[in-house]
Amino acid sequence: MDYRDYGTYDAVGLAELVARGDVSAAELLETALARADEVNGKINAIVRPMPVVARERAAGALSGPFAGVPFLIKDLMQDYAGRPTGRGSRAAQGLVATRHSEPVQRWLDAGLVIFGQTNTPEFGIKSITEPEAGGATRNPWNLDHTPGGSSGGSAAAVAAGIVPAAGANDGGGSIRIPAACCGLFGLKPGRGLVPAGPAYGELLAGAASDGVVSRTVRDSAALLDALTARPDPGGPFLVARPDEPYVELARRTPPKLRVGVSTRSPIGTPVSREAREAVDTAVKLLVGLGHDVEEAEPVIDGLRMADDFMAMYAAENAATLAELRHRTGADDEQFELDTRLLAAAGRALGAVEHTVRHARWNTYTRQLAAFHETYDVLLTPTLARPPVRIGELATPWPTRQLGRALLKAGVAGRLSRTKLWRRAVVQNLAPNPFTQLANITGRPAMSVPLYRTPEGLPLGVQFGGPLGGEGMLLALAAQLESAAPWDRERPTL
Repeated sequence: MDYRDYGTYDAVGLAELVARGDVSAAELLETALARADEVNGKINAIVRPMPVVARERAAGALSGPFAGVPFLIKDLMQDYAGRPTGRGSRAAQGLVATRHSEPVQRWLDAGLVIFGQTNTPEFGIKSITEPEAGGATRNPWNLDHTPGGSSGGSAAAVAAGIVPAAGANDGGGSIRIPAACCGLFGLKPGRGLVPAGPAYGELLAGAASDGVVSRTVRDSAALLDALTARPDPGGPFLVARPDEPYVELARRTPPKLRVGVSTRSPIGTPVSREAREAVDTAVKLLVGLGHDVEEAEPVIDGLRMADDFMAMYAAENAATLAELRHRTGADDEQFELDTRLLAAAGRALGAVEHTVRHARWNTYTRQLAAFHETYDVLLTPTLARPPVRIGELATPWPTRQLGRALLKAGVAGRLSRTKLWRRAVVQNLAPNPFTQLANITGRPAMSVPLYRTPEGLPLGVQFGGPLGGEGMLLALAAQLESAAPWDRERPTL
């Protein structure tokens, strides 16, 4: 199949071609591999190709709704049996998965042909994808800019036309941020809807969820159906699913929705003119479609929530480093400096303080639920500014020198109890202060690509829904997609 034809289809469309016998799984795979060979050297999206495994699979009998469709998985918590899952870290490159993670197994059950793993920042802790282990991934719309993170490799691969959709996960915005940067659709499902097993019951204390980034809403809806096709008997709980498939719910015209909109950063940091214009564009579309829109936001202490969120991230990071040191014997130099500093803060936090902070997540969840008693949807920017340049958020050299000195002296963790920690939290979250609320509260949220900056860079807007609101969000996204199609333009690379 010629790439010019391949690139015009989404995953559902490619699956239909295979089902009709118009093209074979092997032909689709060779087209995807050829496209990867053509562009991956420019964007560095795929860090671990799997052509041999994929060709063997494509040559066999495949079944499922996506039988024969090429696919990529993220090199973080999406384990493929017999393959390393490097987590973006030099310390984990030699660890080989003994079994598929539950999301990967469900994608395979759906018939997808997985042919590579995509780049991610070390342990997914940054909103850019510039790990020392894999090198920087670049935005196909402008190679000088980031595709976002932590699912930046997957988003870059989809935007560049290597695959129509790719595996992603989201613990603080890691589906929505790269979708916003790369002109894609990205839905973070609500807590517990997508199984995380078998190695984990929940990821990041329940804040993280697996999903995809895609070019079309129907792909995300159909792939969510694949991910939630059956309960996980070993999972921590059973989450209710709607009576109808998500792909059917996405086809329905949503009712008249009450939309609360805010462009104010919850942590008081600046929000760019472009981010506000992106929301204004969405508001005009919503009003034109008959929805009620007014300024409103949840009554939540955003700074305290950010602090509590970063405390969880720090503690989880400390646990990850301890696990890998135990399993691999890795020394400090095999971890990035920023990762080690965050882990030091996590170790200094203490069990009691961590428990107190995590308990406050319930407060934020109920405050958001109170907002949803009046409003069906919360509309905000996804990002506070357009995609940053590669290297722009790198830790400055003087700060790195100070960090090394503090780690060597064994006192780096004490900073977590000073004003410097709060300043670091705000600085870290300033480019994307809007996404963490959905992770802490376990509510679904999506980034929708309705705007481009004057320089031509994508900049998505975020819609947050109530508990169980995935179907409503998908229906709204499909309505917006129909009113303002976003998949007509492609980066030229």
